[in-house]
Amino acid sequence: MLVPDFPLRTARLEYRPYAESDLDFIHHLESNPVVMRYATFDPRDRAEARASLAKKIDETALRTEGDNLTPVIVLPETGEPIGDVQLTWISREHRQGEIGYIVHPDHTGNGYATEAAALMLRLGFEGLDLHRIEGRLDARNVASARVLERLGMRREACLVQYRQVRGEWTDVLVYAILAQEWRAQSR
Repeated sequence: MLVPDFPLRTARLEYRPYAESDLDFIHHLESNPVVMRYATFDPRDRAEARASLAKKIDETALRTEGDNLTPVIVLPETGEPIGDVQLTWISREHRQGEIGYIVHPDHTGNGYATEAAALMLRLGFEGLDLHRIEGRLDARNVASARVLERLGMRREACLVQYRQVRGEWTDVLVYAILAQEWRAQSR
């Protein structure tokens, strides 16, 4: 079980649970076609964003497999939310998890996704004692692949025409890192 003591901090960022006051932010993020280009769902209207937010508000701990931990990524100097990062507990028996992240285009290119995802790896390996963490992404999302590679994750698979996104068959890349690999590079 992993119940973080919020707010969490890294060198340049702060992470806190989602709150009702984040509705405008989540709607702005999830309604943006650029942000949602590689998402498995269409850009969301305000009602859909409200439903998404309600789910994210409850994603503050990993108590059992299938749970998500999804804090908001915030710039500490201003308190401005810029995205979110997620750790999903995939399997208790096999000690596996998955990471994901999303950063508003106004803040991409600054290494924020890498910094936030690195935090999720640390929480997964140190806080939950996971053995393996993976990241899955649309194969067209080159920037996201670079984030996972910077984290030391290896590309393990390309699932050809794995899913349809807005009527188009897309490939999915699977990246992963094992606990011992993460520890070796974190020294």
